[in-house]
Amino acid sequence: MLTLTLLLGCHWAFLQSVAWVGMVVQFSQEAPLSEALLKAFDGKHPCRVCKFVAEGKKSEKKQEARKPVTRLDFWFVAGQPALEPPTQVPPIGSQPSTYADRTEAPPTPPPRAA
Repeated sequence: MLTLTLLLGCHWAFLQSVAWVGMVVQFSQEAPLSEALLKAFDGKHPCRVCKFVAEGKKSEKKQEARKPVTRLDFWFVAGQPALEPPTQVPPIGSQPSTYADRTEAPPTPPPRAA
């Protein structure tokens, strides 16, 4: 679960959320809550955690850009197909010759349920 969170980049969203809550708390000590919210989310007053998150996201994007693109080239090989259609198609509703017809009668009286 932690690996999936890290692969999807959710750790940055979690850290950014923590930073916003801390900024709102800090700014609300100096100003009303509405001003603190505006100041926290306007992007003009980033805290240390906000700067850390921005740098971390930027470094991840640089690493993704530097990764060499690997291509898998599949070559077409001409030759005999692996699957061949059947040579003779049996008519619909006919019984294959491998099944033997049952000739014995059902047991009398019928068996009881156990």
